Amino acid sequence: MEAPASGASDATHLALTFENNRLASELFGQFDQNLALIEQKLKVDARSRGNTVSLRGEEIATNQARRALDHLYDRLLKGASVETSDVEGAIRMALAADDQLVLPTLERKGKLALAQISTRKKTIMARTPTQDAYIRAMERAELVFGTGPAGTGKTYLAVAYAAQLLERGSVERIILSRPAVEAGERLGFLPGDMKEKVDPYLRPLYDALYDMMPGDKVERAITAGVIEIAPLAFMRGRTLANAAVILDEAQNTTQMQMKMFLTRLGENSRMIITGDPTQVDLPRGVTSGLVEALSILDGVDGVVTCRFREVDVVRHPLVQRIVEAYGRKEHPRTDPAP
Repeated sequence: MEAPASGASDATHLALTFENNRLASELFGQFDQNLALIEQKLKVDARSRGNTVSLRGEEIATNQARRALDHLYDRLLKGASVETSDVEGAIRMALAADDQLVLPTLERKGKLALAQISTRKKTIMARTPTQDAYIRAMERAELVFGTGPAGTGKTYLAVAYAAQLLERGSVERIILSRPAVEAGERLGFLPGDMKEKVDPYLRPLYDALYDMMPGDKVERAITAGVIEIAPLAFMRGRTLANAAVILDEAQNTTQMQMKMFLTRLGENSRMIITGDPTQVDLPRGVTSGLVEALSILDGVDGVVTCRFREVDVVRHPLVQRIVEAYGRKEHPRTDPAP
């Protein structure tokens, strides 16, 4: 393992030296594009010379930039690449480091202690404080709700965590479920066998699985029933033991469906429920089972809810601005009457 960056500093200046010249070049980015992004987001001046970068600015900002760069350099030391999205994620975490859930062995305000999910094929690190809390919640709670807008990683991380549990032998199977055709689930009107009927609705879950596990292993696991596609309408009467169970698009469940699903949880199982309460497709006047469950189960021991917001969107930056724009339209600010 190579030594971390060394630094000499005062209140407004940090000089960081990274021992591996090749990795330092990757860290700074082509034409120093990664440093430019850190400059823009953290309001610091970042200038590289060889394998050294000089950071100038407010003390808090320069320390945030140091934490972000240290984290990204550690990624490179471990053989991972550093993309623009990774830089943005490190910046988000650095900004929130004071409020971050830290591991007991790490000093507060030290290096970023990002939660991560690892399989043989891929390692995913949290890119926002909410993702960090979400991963940690899945590690300690038997039932986790992940709610919020599209693009925040709530479904992807849930599937990745399930794949990690399966690979480590912590569970014997993964069960993926989702309301198939809006609220009605009229599967009989769709062509093909059961798998062909629901596959289009479960595509995001499949994509995450193939990212975390080799394709042939996923196919074999599906054939053997180790990974099971279970339409919500067919879950009644089952007890799901020794399994990682994921319900996606849960905002489109009815109250009865949600209660039925929640009570399927068996021994040595983890259940993760994701959805966006603002995107309910149920008929007018029908209460979302997700919305009701979030209210009823608030404060129940063993249940954790992680609420993602627009600032947690980790897709293209334009997606975050689109979500924010729609949010302003749906919830316009009203100024108090004079």
